[in-house]
Amino acid sequence: MKVAYVFATPRAASYKLGQMILPQLETGVHGVEVVGMFFFDDNTFVLRAGDPIGERLSRVAAEKGILLMMCDMCALERNLATGSPRWCDLVTGEGRTEPATCTPHNTVAGVQVGCFPDLYAALAGNPPDQVITL
Repeated sequence: MKVAYVFATPRAASYKLGQMILPQLETGVHGVEVVGMFFFDDNTFVLRAGDPIGERLSRVAAEKGILLMMCDMCALERNLATGSPRWCDLVTGEGRTEPATCTPHNTVAGVQVGCFPDLYAALAGNPPDQVITL
């Protein structure tokens, strides 16, 4: 079975990922193929360059082909990305038909920045069987 994780609740990345999922992935006993991880709010902070969980996760993701993506607006707000929200104009509040540029800043290797259209596109070639929100 293939799964994607969405880290949306407080401490989901620092505790549930860092102390449960990541150690299992590192030792090969997690039991499913993880194809992607999407990070919201303060959960994005584990993806900062130098963060111990983020650095370990970056290595595992590279080895196993796991997508690491953080919410564009969450990353911009936390100085983990530069540019503009990809699919929303902050001035008018309206959606965009063409994505704006938003790039990771000061993050571990392999992290992408995006919103739902970007996540769907990135997982389209290797879709999960289940999405788990933590």
